[in-house]
Amino acid sequence: MTDRRHPAPSGWTPARCAALHKRAFTHPRPWTTAEFAALLATPGVFPVTHAKGFALGRVVADEAELLTLAVSPEARRQGVGSRLVRGFEAQALAEGAATAFLEVAADNRAARALYRHLGYRESGRRKGYYRTAAGQLVDAVLMTRPLGRTGEI
Repeated sequence: MTDRRHPAPSGWTPARCAALHKRAFTHPRPWTTAEFAALLATPGVFPVTHAKGFALGRVVADEAELLTLAVSPEARRQGVGSRLVRGFEAQALAEGAATAFLEVAADNRAARALYRHLGYRESGRRKGYYRTAAGQLVDAVLMTRPLGRTGEI
């Protein structure tokens, strides 16, 4: 992996990322401020931001991983998530990725529907990967999408 440094997301401090992540997720458990600080300082990790949400991604070799996507609950179903994913894909293409992948909790129907709508297809599962607050195990669904070769997504 090339040591690509990306600017910090404008206004999106690790604390702000963690606060929105906590509002957006009950499980898997929300990430902490310290986890966001470490992730944002990792070479190759890039942010995509919007006033009502953010995405974090990275490119390794020719694959891009969408690490997380969080949208304010009051801004859902307004196209924010789609714009963030498309921004992630555009940055991934610019960094040489040919495919994008992500994982999502099997019971997160809204997110899975969004990703399917954007062209992602289920490519595998990690059984019992997530644990709910009640202790129930939930599969992670792996989803993949080829990215355009000429800048088309």
